[in-house]
Order: sequence, then C-alpha cells, then structure tokens
Amino acid sequence: MIKGVNKQVVDVNDTGSEYFERAIFFVKPEYSGVSEGKLREKAQLIIDGAGAPVKSKARKQRTKVSPYIKTGILVAAGIAVTVLFIGMFMR
Repeated sequence: MIKGVNKQVVDVNDTGSEYFERAIFFVKPEYSGVSEGKLREKAQLIIDGAGAPVKSKARKQRTKVSPYIKTGILVAAGIAVTVLFIGMFMR
C-alpha cells in the first residue's frame, strides 16, 4: 500500500490471461508526461510478453518411467553381475 505519495498509475483490467484479471503499473516520475495511450500500449506489451507463469528452471522435466520397467532394468543388471561373478570364479 502506498500512502501519502502521488503516483501516476496505469490500470489494465483486461489482461487476456487466464491467471490474472488485472494489472497495475506505477509510472516512473520521468515518464509522467507521456500520453496515456502510449503508457497503455507499453503496459499491454509487457502483459502480452508475460504470458502464463513459468515453472522454475531449476527443475529438470523428467520423463516418467514405469516402475515395472525400472524393476526389469534392475533385475537384468543383477543377473548380468551375477553371471559375471560366476564366470570369474568357475575358471
């Protein structure tokens, strides 16, 4: 909340987003002389570029592997290791 400060504000009620119904932009004092149309145009460009919220880039999107496939791979690896050990000791 801003109290006791005069600010020029651009309020966009129709963002075109399914996530946000309204956007409020506070205009920098050095641009307070710019026409309202130009400010609304710039605000709309920012809104259009924002799009939907982006998931964190820190997480890698992994493909889901069936638990049965994981179990099969582990069983096959276990069998391969067992065969190698048996082959080494049977010589």
